[in-house]
Amino acid sequence: MHGDNGYGLWSLVILNSVIFIFFAFSFTKPRTKTDWRSLGAFSAFVVALFAEMYGFPLTIYLFSGWLQSRFPETNWFSHESGHLWHRLLGWDMDSHLDPLHILSNLVIFSGFLMLASAWNVLHAAQVHGKLAVQGLYARIRHPQYVAFVLIMFGFLLQWPTLPTLVMFPVLVFVYVRLARNEEERAAAEFGAEYEAYMRRTPAFMPHISGSVATS
Repeated sequence: MHGDNGYGLWSLVILNSVIFIFFAFSFTKPRTKTDWRSLGAFSAFVVALFAEMYGFPLTIYLFSGWLQSRFPETNWFSHESGHLWHRLLGWDMDSHLDPLHILSNLVIFSGFLMLASAWNVLHAAQVHGKLAVQGLYARIRHPQYVAFVLIMFGFLLQWPTLPTLVMFPVLVFVYVRLARNEEERAAAEFGAEYEAYMRRTPAFMPHISGSVATS
């Protein structure tokens, strides 16, 4: 609980941004330009998120007139009111314990687990000059990008803002483009092996049947 003093805390903006970007960096260990672009896109989202969460509540400022007319009893410039879904849905409980907040934490945590798991498989394959087709790569071709999208979606459930809502579909498009470029390079390097892998393994959503690719 931050009461009326929940904004203008730019040290928290920097601290939280560094922590989450470092987590993403440690789980992905970027090497190529594509890796750095992927991490850079995620980093921009994280900075925009925490800038509104602790720095300046731009979204609430822009909609303050409408919000105050709908909920005149609410102090929209307290930090607690920044949990917009919680306030708009009228939940009478601790905002950190409401269903969406709990779900968001699970989604974010799952995303970071995916990043870590995907990196372990990818790194092992790169060391041996092989195609990554084990673990999560046996179910989808781009688990690392799916993980980044999951983490961002989790943050939107927890603390929606205009900048991040606008950035989210743009970044999803960026990740899809990065994935396609990555596939072109892999096809050039591995040829028929990668083409066969593409035919049996979906790009982003696993088969409902649960069938997996084999090396």
